[in-house]
Amino acid sequence: MKDLLQKTLPLSLILGARFFGLFVVMPLLSLYAFSLSGATPILIGIAMGGYALTQVIFQVPFGFLSDKFGRKSMIALGLIIFAIGSAICALSDDIYMLIIGRFLQGAGAVGGVVSAMIADLVNEEKRTKAMAFMGATISLSFVVAMIVGPIIGGIYGVSNLFWITFVLAIFGIVLLFVSVPEAPKITYSFNANTNEYSLIFKNKNLQIMNLTNFLQKGFMTLAFLIIPIALVKGFEMPKEELYKVYIPASILGLLSMAPAAIIAEKKGKFKSVMVTGVLFFVIAYLLMLSDNKWAFIAGIFVFFIGFSVHEPIMQSLASRYCKAHQKGSALGIFTSFGYLGTFVGALIGGHFYDFFGMLSISMFVVIASFLWILLFAFLANPTFQKNLYLPLCEHTRGEDLEVLVELVGILEWYINESERKAVIKYDKHLLEEQEIMDFIKIYLRDKFKE
Repeated sequence: MKDLLQKTLPLSLILGARFFGLFVVMPLLSLYAFSLSGATPILIGIAMGGYALTQVIFQVPFGFLSDKFGRKSMIALGLIIFAIGSAICALSDDIYMLIIGRFLQGAGAVGGVVSAMIADLVNEEKRTKAMAFMGATISLSFVVAMIVGPIIGGIYGVSNLFWITFVLAIFGIVLLFVSVPEAPKITYSFNANTNEYSLIFKNKNLQIMNLTNFLQKGFMTLAFLIIPIALVKGFEMPKEELYKVYIPASILGLLSMAPAAIIAEKKGKFKSVMVTGVLFFVIAYLLMLSDNKWAFIAGIFVFFIGFSVHEPIMQSLASRYCKAHQKGSALGIFTSFGYLGTFVGALIGGHFYDFFGMLSISMFVVIASFLWILLFAFLANPTFQKNLYLPLCEHTRGEDLEVLVELVGILEWYINESERKAVIKYDKHLLEEQEIMDFIKIYLRDKFKE
């Protein structure tokens, strides 16, 4: 556990600080934008959600470049862009300058790269725990941001919130080079073609996970669109008391992450946990149809649980279904789908709520959720894939493992140069670990005889 924390904590703090910077201004951003010259409702909306668009655009290039030039350099570049965007937002005196700053904040799109680096550093068997820790850090940053944002912004001004975001970005850069270990140097296997990135889009399992991230984030945006409007306008709850609902709901979500990760990882119930999370969404949106305030609040709590059980599992699965040399690109695409879901959820949610009301949104979510559950039937069970970690020595070199191409059931293998070990991924339905070991021993014995 100590080793896992050492590898995961600094990166989780970097990502948590970045998300805190995005969340902390949200409660007051629309009011701040309205006070700037040139502000119109449409431009204020762009300032609010524009960062999600640039996240969609830049996640994939950042992920692709991190596969080519290394994770740390791309994370540092993203944090620098994010810091510049935050400074521009802090100095804004008109709506257009604020929009440019928000676009730049989103352009520092390192979420997928950070996830890929955690996947590089942590073995698959412990990856869900690592992703759960990262997800918990992001959730905690959201809770803290919702509490301190209105307080600090109300007393010292929203521009100072952007300066706090700028400082946190600089802190992230320092932490990156001081505390984050280098990603292992990987030499890839016999069947790697690093130019075949089109295979990512042909991978059925990755596409299911991309769509899962899109739907999860879209439903989240719908929820955050509905909840404050319903509580304030429908149930006449004062705006300053919304935290009384958000904080316990967020804490409940945090507490649900650990058991979800344990059930998925230890019991191999990844798909079951994912389906359970979707069913929680269905129950939540049905409860939020109620005219009873407490039933509606119960729906919010159920929603936060459903959202939270998905978070660590989705990223872990996406990192398992891709090839080792394409991890940054695959997770960049995965993260882009999430931000696209955020944007589309806000776009269609506002129209649905305006023209058709809460019933239409709930029915849409319920129907989409059951189709989503059917989609999981086509998702390969990741527990069928196993890893064999083989230490390398002077008599066993990476090129000796080329012979693995002759074995049916080998999915891929690569050499972790930093730790001097080979990682061999295989299908346990077609091969046993001992068969692989025996095969390699026979090959090496015959080789030395020659």
